[in-house]
Amino acid sequence: MDRSKLYRRFRTLLIANRGEIAARVIRTAKAMGLRTVAVYSEADRDALHVALADEAVLLGPARARDSYLNIQRVIEAARETGAEAVHPGYGFLSENAEFAQACLEAGLVFVGPTAEMMNAMGSKSGSKALMEKAGVPLVPGYHGEAQDEATLANAAERIGFPVLVKASAGGGGRGMRVVNSAAELSAAIVSAKREAKAAFGDDRMLIEKYVQSPRHIEVQIIGDSHGNLLSLWERECTLQRRHQKVIEEAPSPTLNATQRETVCAAARKAAAAVDYVGAGTIEFVSDGKDVFFIEMNTRLQVEHPVTELITGVDLVEWQLRVAFGEKLPLNQDEIKLNGHAIEARVYAENPQKNFMPSVGRIKTWRTPEEGDGLRIDAGYRSGDNVSPYYDAMLAKVIAWAPTREVAIEKLNRGLEETDVRGIVTNIPFLSALVTHPAVVTNGIDTGFIERELKSLTAERGAAGAFELCAAVAAILNEEQKAARKEAHSPWHTFGWMPVGQRQRVFSFRQGQGGEQKVTLRYGNGPSTVSVGNREFALALAPAADGGFDLTLDGTRSRVVAVVEGHELYLRTRNGRFDLHWVDPFGGETEEQVGEDKIVAPLPGTVVALLAEEGATLEKGAAILTLEVMKMEQTLRAPFAGVLTRLMCKVGDIVGEGVELAELEPVDA
Repeated sequence: MDRSKLYRRFRTLLIANRGEIAARVIRTAKAMGLRTVAVYSEADRDALHVALADEAVLLGPARARDSYLNIQRVIEAARETGAEAVHPGYGFLSENAEFAQACLEAGLVFVGPTAEMMNAMGSKSGSKALMEKAGVPLVPGYHGEAQDEATLANAAERIGFPVLVKASAGGGGRGMRVVNSAAELSAAIVSAKREAKAAFGDDRMLIEKYVQSPRHIEVQIIGDSHGNLLSLWERECTLQRRHQKVIEEAPSPTLNATQRETVCAAARKAAAAVDYVGAGTIEFVSDGKDVFFIEMNTRLQVEHPVTELITGVDLVEWQLRVAFGEKLPLNQDEIKLNGHAIEARVYAENPQKNFMPSVGRIKTWRTPEEGDGLRIDAGYRSGDNVSPYYDAMLAKVIAWAPTREVAIEKLNRGLEETDVRGIVTNIPFLSALVTHPAVVTNGIDTGFIERELKSLTAERGAAGAFELCAAVAAILNEEQKAARKEAHSPWHTFGWMPVGQRQRVFSFRQGQGGEQKVTLRYGNGPSTVSVGNREFALALAPAADGGFDLTLDGTRSRVVAVVEGHELYLRTRNGRFDLHWVDPFGGETEEQVGEDKIVAPLPGTVVALLAEEGATLEKGAAILTLEVMKMEQTLRAPFAGVLTRLMCKVGDIVGEGVELAELEPVDA
């Protein structure tokens, strides 16, 4: 085919995605002078990417299959707006060969590889066979077409347990299970197939030897339509949870210079096997000595910013220039490696509750100022709604420095200065992770997070006298802000009285702990706060960044605080703290869901019933599985008991808090 029909200059670009990656692509496209078109679902009417684009088109209802995965509707949106090209981002249709072909047939430039390239490398099984022929090292495994359970079981026995069962068309950890014995295999295959079918519309499986204590290494590659193919060094993504990347860095701190050249050469060989055009990633697993090809992702990766920071290359710009039909602007020997970059993915999820997704409206969105090696790629802002229909990633915090040690310190500082209120995020977990001694010294493997989960998700240290004083100051600072909006009057100024002093008592609670009281005395003379038997002279001065300077007994410290009703978030010199200001008038009643209630934690779809009515269950036994935010969540018995009633069936769409089952405790 004439490549001028595939790659040619265009002026209007439609971004077939949402969230962070849509915003990311829009910004670069606008910087290049392109007109941008966003698409959105009914759940995303007011989303950031919609506001950033020059034009936006409604695709359909909230569910992805009715909007972002609706190929025909996306093509229609391009025609309606005069878009000449489509950038798929990552996720959704980004690795869908049918979509790439539909764009071509509609006369649109697809910013990515062709359908033929996707088919060759998008199938894990097919790509393994191709790589074996090209001489790229592979993990021992089964990549055949036969998918019956007996064939898969025989392959697992031949390979030897433990094995990894995973979706041939998958990614992001979906449709993937580690199986340690033959007894676990059947259930793992059924679950993985179901998850893969829901996520990718394809339930074909492959089986590989599970590499013990593995490290995840991947190489960024990009090719143009003139036969040029480059590797842009490697990334390490070993810190994962449930096969989903949490922290990514570049270059890999594990490889030496020789290993680095070897794995990059292998990646170029892999991409050359299909004459690859566009951005892509060749993924490898390492046992500490050798590397083995896992798969190729025929799209831009979530973690592409760390590569951009060590190379100085804007990969989205290069994608667009390749789609214009241009040659890559640099040769391989001109791709220099500079410093170290590390990235953390910020998710709307609760690490204290098994990383359950968190939905709702973002009340506060505050990120540190970018620059000096710190970068924030975000898809949300204050006031945006986090829905249960899509992936829960909110943003990425990325740091660059000349050395890995300094980059980690800078990343942690960026996380500490990122405040998101109204929903629960994994930021405290990320801070605990990147500062863990084993992470700092690179003593990790892909199972590290699961092994250290208890310590990484432990409650932060108790708030001390300083934090309690800071909490009082935060409330006073908010009250002063409100007072300053009124006509100026000395009566609106905290601490001022013409004569005498008054006393005000505050009560705070942290987590499930008891109340702690702080007494404020103010009026004619210095203001003081008392915690227990300690008393401090107090003064505060508002700062431009929304925080304030707190002075206790003459020592000044910067405090960042967010006050939402009676909930306080503080960041002090001692870390991050969440406190509850106990209502002095007693308005503390909230409806609580008891532990014995088997309820939907979030809106979702019932995809499996794992126990029958009348069954006697042990504590922790699986009852049913919900699909929430494209991930499966298994609800388990909170105590030993009899399952007296199931109140749902497979396929039911249930709302948050809906009771799904009744469990009667077994008598002691």
